[in-house]
Amino acid sequence: MSMRRGDVLASGVEQSAVLMGRYLAGFDDNSRVAQTPGLPNHAAWTLGHLAYVLHRAAERVDGHPLPKTDFIEGAKDGDANHYGQESVALGSVVTAEPERYPTWDRCQVIFEASLKRFCHVLRHASDAELDAPRDWGANKTTAHDLASRMVFHVGTHTGQLIDLRRALKMSKVVG
Repeated sequence: MSMRRGDVLASGVEQSAVLMGRYLAGFDDNSRVAQTPGLPNHAAWTLGHLAYVLHRAAERVDGHPLPKTDFIEGAKDGDANHYGQESVALGSVVTAEPERYPTWDRCQVIFEASLKRFCHVLRHASDAELDAPRDWGANKTTAHDLASRMVFHVGTHTGQLIDLRRALKMSKVVG
């Protein structure tokens, strides 16, 4: 049985997140904002940043903004339940201040919600919607290409989590 294009794209994005999920093991409310020299992105920021970008990619197709349940629009600081939008956007300054980021459980819930949203958008988009030009920063792209970009984006930040785990002397996940 052949799968629709949107299903294939959504599956790829989901699989990238499943693989990344391995490297979240062992982080908790204390270590979620741990940073080391040369590795500025901590686990809480990483999940928030990925959630922010996945929601922005979904927004290009469904027209719905960031969910207020998970993000404080325009804010540099978040709280125990929300990310501040500007605290995880491109160019944000990552800090080790735990009060600026959601709890570890909320970080994971917020990321999962963004993943589900983007994959839902992909699965329900027609081929024409997947191929329609969309604004992305100063460029144009398509939802189809955004799906590939999100797989790469999640993978890039997975590599950063792996480096962070090593620097923090956390236990190995693979091997």
